[in-house]
Amino acid sequence: MATGPALSIARVSKAFATPEGGEVRALDDVSLDVTDGSFVVLLGPSGCGKTTLLRCIAGLETPDSGEILLRGERIDHVPVWKRRVNTVFQSYALFPHMTVAQNIAFGLQMDKVGKAEIERKVGESLEMVRLSGLGSRKPSQLSGGQQQRVALARALAKDPEVLLLDEPLSALDLKLRRGMQTELKRLQRETSITFVLVTHDQGEAMAMGDQVAVFDSGRIVQVGNPEEVYLRPRTAFVADFIGEANLVAAQRDSSSLTIEGLGAIDAATLANPEAVETGAVTVAIRPENISLAETADGAGVVADVTFVGGDIHVDVELGANRLNVRIPSHGAQPPRVGARVHPTFLPQSLRVLADS
Repeated sequence: MATGPALSIARVSKAFATPEGGEVRALDDVSLDVTDGSFVVLLGPSGCGKTTLLRCIAGLETPDSGEILLRGERIDHVPVWKRRVNTVFQSYALFPHMTVAQNIAFGLQMDKVGKAEIERKVGESLEMVRLSGLGSRKPSQLSGGQQQRVALARALAKDPEVLLLDEPLSALDLKLRRGMQTELKRLQRETSITFVLVTHDQGEAMAMGDQVAVFDSGRIVQVGNPEEVYLRPRTAFVADFIGEANLVAAQRDSSSLTIEGLGAIDAATLANPEAVETGAVTVAIRPENISLAETADGAGVVADVTFVGGDIHVDVELGANRLNVRIPSHGAQPPRVGARVHPTFLPQSLRVLADS
């Protein structure tokens, strides 16, 4: 795998006019380098700007400012059909009157590729997505998962340098979606094509991405591999959006961190002791990193207990804070509602968060 960027986004901004005469800033000075041959996920809630960025890369929107470069060459003013990128849409966008093979061949025919070469590429693409033998079927004769594979085969047949995927799995049920996640990762590894996927599904991003770029209100607020963004979130938004997190109010001074009901913790033992903010701060701790001991003088009170299969979720009121604790359902008996408990955790599982 090459180490240079296949795609570089440099200070891209984009605003849209509103019916009331104002404007919405969909992208606000966004910069991102996408490593050649990697699988990058643009993650965030609806309206955060991730799809707008994908459309700017594809050429379906034009940035108001900034640059988009493909292997060092600017493409933000290049027509859609001349960009060496292809897009797979959520709706699949297959031609219903064409067969599977004809759908895959269509883009190649528009590029005036020779007939023999088209037949070869169609066959290779069908084999790549494991649909060999179904080339003569119409899209209506396929399942949703198979239609998605056809859309992928059509995009891959043109040998794009970057493949853009706009929430391609959101129309599938949970089991199919998980299966297609595995298939997309396999295809990316086998082709070494750079994949850029947009999703609002945190689990999907964590399962698929080599790198995850987290968006909030038109900006990228953190970029890292799945382990980094989950275990080392920088802001309260990232901690809360990626998985589950307890955002706890605390007081910080130069040597300690104090959480109501739990006393002082040596600041040097925190996950990020270099965070030197003093005064009122917010810290994050994941539910699975908390243990509960039922005791008569416990500082917390169990407010709710919920069985969710493999885990039991326990809500604990701790002064002004409320903790969500996740314990294995096959383990010890969970505390009863109303019981007093003492929460414990390793100090290094606590992270002091930035304001933004």
